[in-house]
Amino acid sequence: MKTPLWSLFAIVAAGLAFFAFAPAPSKAETATMVPAPETDETLIGADATETAVFAGGCFWGVQGVFQHVEGVRNAVSGYAGGAKETAAYEKVGSGRTGHAEAVKVTYDPRKITYGRLLQIYFSVAHDPTELNRQGPDTGPQYRSTIFTINAEQTAVARAYIEQLDKANTFGKPLATTVEPGKPFFAAEGYHQDYLTLHPTQPYIVYNDLPKIAALKKMFPAVYREKPALVSEAGL
Repeated sequence: MKTPLWSLFAIVAAGLAFFAFAPAPSKAETATMVPAPETDETLIGADATETAVFAGGCFWGVQGVFQHVEGVRNAVSGYAGGAKETAAYEKVGSGRTGHAEAVKVTYDPRKITYGRLLQIYFSVAHDPTELNRQGPDTGPQYRSTIFTINAEQTAVARAYIEQLDKANTFGKPLATTVEPGKPFFAAEGYHQDYLTLHPTQPYIVYNDLPKIAALKKMFPAVYREKPALVSEAGL
């Protein structure tokens, strides 16, 4: 569970302590360029707007990564995997709701495909070999999961996981699961655009800004400097 947001003093104090005793960056903070998927979504007759839902640790960083991807119109932090009644930050933090912190990505498939989003997800958004944790955050709410919304996404995601595992891309099996048909619930307003609004917060500096730098370096063709903010979308 991350440091409670209602206490700025607690955030700063915890951050300073983390920097004072932090170990060398783990795999969770190290990007790994993975090959593109051999199977991708069908673009013939594709709508101008499609959605995808990804979970990979704290949603602050995952949202921040996809907000900097060209072709992404919006990326909203939220919860997926559990019931509507438990889709709240304090409840999800218990690790007993079935929810994972997730990000709903709205994108234009004519500019970026679902497979390309998956490649970014596996390469820089998180460490897909971590089971029920990412960096300093632990629990099933931080699991690596792709919440698919249709049969094609499910097939593409599962085929990609099999492809990466068969190639031993990470040196060990992926912990990423695929959960079809689970509803997504937007998180509280104070979680939206968090990386952009709090770039000097110690947690963001240490865990998430390196992901943005990796995205820019590894995927320059689809990197956008100005993020697609939830606040600008009027949500």
